Amino acid sequence: MSIRSAVRSFITLAVLSSLSSVALAQLVSPASAPDSSRQTPSERVAQSNTKDEPEPTPKSSAPAQEQTNPPSTVPGASSTQGKVQGTSNDRLFYALPNFLSLENAGQVSPLATKQKFSVVARSSFDYVVYPWYGFLAGISQAENSEPGFGQGFGGYGKRFASALADGTIENFMTGAVLPSLLHQDPRFFQSGKGSFTHRAGYAVSRTFVTRTDSGNAQFNYSEIVGSALSAALSTNTYHPRSTIIATKSGPRFYGSDRTLTNTASVWGSQLGYDTITIVVKEFWPDIHRKLSQRRKETNVAQLDSFTP
Repeated sequence: MSIRSAVRSFITLAVLSSLSSVALAQLVSPASAPDSSRQTPSERVAQSNTKDEPEPTPKSSAPAQEQTNPPSTVPGASSTQGKVQGTSNDRLFYALPNFLSLENAGQVSPLATKQKFSVVARSSFDYVVYPWYGFLAGISQAENSEPGFGQGFGGYGKRFASALADGTIENFMTGAVLPSLLHQDPRFFQSGKGSFTHRAGYAVSRTFVTRTDSGNAQFNYSEIVGSALSAALSTNTYHPRSTIIATKSGPRFYGSDRTLTNTASVWGSQLGYDTITIVVKEFWPDIHRKLSQRRKETNVAQLDSFTP
């Protein structure tokens, strides 16, 4: 089993678990009004406090009009504006950078070239990615994939650097270089509407269709061509050539990774991984809210357990 197969399996399991949670959440009907006879003491106090709160005093017409058009939110509804204007601070599963995803964004200003490079650099060199690439390098070392790198600390270092370079090159190609040259928007605009199937189909289509900086729909050259260029660049520059390694049973020949077939395989793997990631981004706000609700319910239950 190769490192790419291991990564695909890991991501697929995470996706299936996440989407299953979303599907179950959509089947649950909205909660009805609480029965006062069955409420706990803490819930009665919270409800009475809410009823006692005075109605907000209407302000002037100008501020009221501004409140009817709230600023666009970002994934998870609790995430704040990113360091780069027009991006977010969101993280998938509270860890992986998701700075180029927007929820309920509508029409937003396009990103300038400097902004595209800044947000991609922030994602590519985020503190979370280093242990992730270290994990991938460990899998590659354990199964001795790309044996031309060798074993030991030297081999592990080469695998780590290779994984880091692969991810960084693709991120910049698909999120900054090509979008800047072709005036395409690298952000993902979450749909959030329609059935589960509709939303999943929309997310998959974003691999092939994207927005231009002017807001029009266009074939996603940045993703398709950018991932192809990154696969060709990485595979044919620093990945191992053919080599002969001495083993206990004698010298053993290993073919080169720098082939057209392997380049096409890497390209396909990158497109597949990116497509799955986009689907996760589409449903992550729902998952985030579901997890937040469960956390609140757990806190209320713990509070009630201490109520005499």
